[in-house]
Amino acid sequence: MQVTAFAAPAEGEALVRTQIQRREVGPNDVLIEITYAGICHSDIHTVRGDWGPQSYPLAPGHEIVGTVTEVGSAVTRHSVGDTVGVGCMVNSCGQCVHCKAGDEQYCVEGMVGTYGAEDRDGTVTQGGYSTHVVVDADYVLSVPAGLDPAAAAPLLCAGITTYSPLKHWQAGPGKRVAVVGLGGLGHMAVKIAHAMGAEVTVLSQSLKKQEDGIRLGADHYFATSDPDTFESLASSFDLIINTVSAKIDVSAYLGLLDVNGSLVNVGAPAEPLSLNVFSLLTNRRSYSGSMIGGIAETQEMLDFCAEHGFGAEIELIEADQINEAYERVLASDVRYRFVIDAKTF
Repeated sequence: MQVTAFAAPAEGEALVRTQIQRREVGPNDVLIEITYAGICHSDIHTVRGDWGPQSYPLAPGHEIVGTVTEVGSAVTRHSVGDTVGVGCMVNSCGQCVHCKAGDEQYCVEGMVGTYGAEDRDGTVTQGGYSTHVVVDADYVLSVPAGLDPAAAAPLLCAGITTYSPLKHWQAGPGKRVAVVGLGGLGHMAVKIAHAMGAEVTVLSQSLKKQEDGIRLGADHYFATSDPDTFESLASSFDLIINTVSAKIDVSAYLGLLDVNGSLVNVGAPAEPLSLNVFSLLTNRRSYSGSMIGGIAETQEMLDFCAEHGFGAEIELIEADQINEAYERVLASDVRYRFVIDAKTF
């Protein structure tokens, strides 16, 4: 079926209103009428070709919340009328060791991204900047009743991207966690780490968001533009979550870790990063990466956020404001996630 969407017609071009095709609802599919779609920095990187050539036109969007309007004959997990979500992947092989372990994002054959990826029928996936989407039911999440649907949309990327490493590296009582950057990812890292019981510090370029950081759950807030910060905080943290998509001095941040500490990248800068290996050898430090989470873990994250009574901090916009929102994201002029009202597509 043809549905209305906002898509980039070519690399470097502004998104425009257009029509895209969705497949027919198969036995294990769910048809979702989209109500809200979050804007992620990854959307901008992808449609602008920062991460490699794409197939156009391309409708981005992998922070999707909507209402089930049709289910396939084999679907038992979701029903018409349910409020559901779709995150960064819509399929995987389901058979490899990682898929069977619940880490579908690390599928040996490669997960199928929500947009810009080859789907099981050979077509290119199109994302949530649209009125409807058809998704395999196994990759559809239940949005708990306690979550505001608009504020829940960014949880499908920003939420799980930060929840997964915080859980994996055991953030909790007694753990000293630093979050680099207080943006779309960073503000969720602060909320989640605080809810897990960790001592949370924000490391931001300046102190202009300090009041927000404390309100969101940070115990401490430091400006990385101040050279004294790196000296005064040497060996202070057990875990650092780097959420920024820009080049950083990796060795300087590694120096902030205590013995056995880990620096984990969840932001994805387009250019390579480098480090001094001695920064790792000292204090037996680790430098790691993490990418979203599996379906079960994403559902766990949604339930966790509902239990603790928070979603993302959002600015709701209309579809005609998408291109302006992109420029504002690049200028760090959003607190903290744009969400598109899908009624305006």
